[in-house]
Amino acid sequence: MNRILITGGAGFLGSHLCDSLLEKGADVVCVDNFFSGDKDNIRHLFTHAYFELIRHDIIHPLFLEVDEIYHLACPASPLYYQHNPIKTVKTSVMGTINMLGLAKRIKARILLASTSEIYGDPTAHPQPESYWGNVNPIGPRSCYDEGKRVAETLMMNYNRQNKVDTRIARIFNTYGPRMAINDGRVVSNFIVQALRGEPVTVYGDGSQTRSFCYVSDLIDALIMTMDKEDFTQPVNLGNPTESTILELAEKIIKLTKSSSKIVRKPLPSDDPARRCPDISLAKEKLGWQPKTDLDEGLIETIAYFRERLDVKKR
Repeated sequence: MNRILITGGAGFLGSHLCDSLLEKGADVVCVDNFFSGDKDNIRHLFTHAYFELIRHDIIHPLFLEVDEIYHLACPASPLYYQHNPIKTVKTSVMGTINMLGLAKRIKARILLASTSEIYGDPTAHPQPESYWGNVNPIGPRSCYDEGKRVAETLMMNYNRQNKVDTRIARIFNTYGPRMAINDGRVVSNFIVQALRGEPVTVYGDGSQTRSFCYVSDLIDALIMTMDKEDFTQPVNLGNPTESTILELAEKIIKLTKSSSKIVRKPLPSDDPARRCPDISLAKEKLGWQPKTDLDEGLIETIAYFRERLDVKKR
């Protein structure tokens, strides 16, 4: 039986990954410091015979014996990662050094959850893995963008210098159940506002685009990336179907049958105008592409938030 470590395992993506790997018969060790993770995401696993939870901050070394490491620990929403930018950089840099050190010692394969943010405000569209990005190194988002860029550098150097078996997944916007209510990301923001009957806030004119991948599709892609032999180059994982932010707001208002109106606010600095993955490499090397369409995924996500907000009211 494979023993698998998931850092950030109580987070939105991490908790779904715990579920999926346990279903496949793995022995899962979940590590989280609960800065942005939530015990409610993994509470249903506490009685599972092959699930273990360790409260630990990976900016400090960790000593374990495992076969694989999924390194997902790092706040991924601007609200969280800008709350303590120095801590965000430390998590991406020192945390990744610690996880790579562990992987090197115990000869484990390690996958880094990188991000589409490494492309910054892209001048190439859609973004292929060969694009080096357009990042403001001193802007408010740089703690996350540059942190992940350094994490990728570390992964490649540990692979070249120390022969650590590395994988790099560049994750584009992902949504689904277990996103935090106060996540600050566009899908959860819009759904929560619409369900509460509050104005739905669109930044700028709403013409900026994002591509939204449903969580189950993304988790499949992460596992396929980990399991692929000799696959050390970065790979884009996301949904190549673009939507404007305004279209998304209108769709969510319609699906929630909300009376909310759309209000506009100024665009935050360094907010990318277009973000869409070129997933040719994932299709070719992994045979992966997303299966869930936006309406279908949003209906599931709305049902989750409806239940969560109902609980919060009581």
